[in-house]
Amino acid sequence: MPTVFVRIFKASGLRKKILFTLGILLLYRLGQNVPVPGVDYRSVTQCIKGGVGNGGLFGLINTFSGGALLELTIFALGITPYITASIILQLLTVVIPRLEALKKEGQAGTAKITQYTRYLTLGLAVLQGAALVAKAQNGGLFPTCQFRTQIVPDTSIFQTSVMVITMTAGTAVVMWLGELITDRGIGNGMSILMFTSLAASLPANLGDIKRSGKILSGWGEFAIVIAVGLCMVYLVVFVEQAQRRIPVQYAKRMIGRRSYGGTSTYIPLKVNQAGVIPVIFASSLLYIPSLIDLGGNSASGWARLIATNLGRDDQPIHLTLYFLLIVFFAFFYAAISFTPIEVADNMKKYGGFVPGIRAGQPTADYLGYVLNRITWPGALYLGLIALVPTAALVLFNGRNFPFGGTSILIIVSVGLETVKQIESQLQLRNYEGFLR
Repeated sequence: MPTVFVRIFKASGLRKKILFTLGILLLYRLGQNVPVPGVDYRSVTQCIKGGVGNGGLFGLINTFSGGALLELTIFALGITPYITASIILQLLTVVIPRLEALKKEGQAGTAKITQYTRYLTLGLAVLQGAALVAKAQNGGLFPTCQFRTQIVPDTSIFQTSVMVITMTAGTAVVMWLGELITDRGIGNGMSILMFTSLAASLPANLGDIKRSGKILSGWGEFAIVIAVGLCMVYLVVFVEQAQRRIPVQYAKRMIGRRSYGGTSTYIPLKVNQAGVIPVIFASSLLYIPSLIDLGGNSASGWARLIATNLGRDDQPIHLTLYFLLIVFFAFFYAAISFTPIEVADNMKKYGGFVPGIRAGQPTADYLGYVLNRITWPGALYLGLIALVPTAALVLFNGRNFPFGGTSILIIVSVGLETVKQIESQLQLRNYEGFLR
């Protein structure tokens, strides 16, 4: 392993990409620690030390922002608006013919869709920033903290506008940093930034569990958490790498004096075809009802009902809806990312067929049948692993569990993909990779 790192940094092109990526990540972490103008950072620190943050409403966004959301920094919203906008555009591509036509135009159409994603990201950033500032002003972020009303001393319209504009600009900068990593660094920039935010919160959460533990001065709980984390990493790697390989045979064709085809290949259908997208989108939908009541102090019946059942992630209704939405979006995203009819038509066009299955519509029906069968375990796996933090909160007295299912899923997936990209570039230079 050490020799591999030495060979990586000997390759000048790869070394520059890695150093550039590390530099961007350093700037990103710096922005996550710069508070928004108008925020009393001492009051925020006192509330965070008391462990009284609102984990139900803003819990997932705070996790994706590396803890910057509850600290009200310029990168408080993090990459969440961009993720939500990307998912919405992907779903609308199936519904709106204009977006579907742009998708088929190649690079020019993709650039146009990316531009729409940026505009939608800024709109969502304004909406989420306004909700966050309103919650901070009325003490909704830290309901039981005695300093909650001192977090934002000035509640004027001008100060509120400055805070919302600053957070929106921070989201635009995060988008730009992610695109820089994608163009000039290693891996997908947005995924790398999300990976950094999630990994940055692990040491603090582990230390929190160690200090609050009672078994062997906290070392017992610490060992349990590490063991559970390793088991979850193994489970995520196992499921993420699992796939159903459907054999495909191409008929041999004679064109002039040359023969073409006659080869065998396969179609890899992953068990978790949708990745972590169903979890993110389900969380975003559950976040919308609470977002409607920006002030968070409404005395109406529907506001109290939302705050009681959807505003807290330990309520049965919230957990049930969360699980059902994850399963639904797992099937929905698998259906739009893999189209059996289109795959069957392409196979028929080039003389391919599944052994024992007739080409055309029978092949499409067979692919759809297999896709539905393997999506069930993937969807249930996503739903169950997303509920791990809730069960862990009961075991560890309400403390943040560092190895949440969503966090582990993203960290492992991004890590595997980045290692594969580094290995591919090493192999181009005739070097051995990480996995020998």
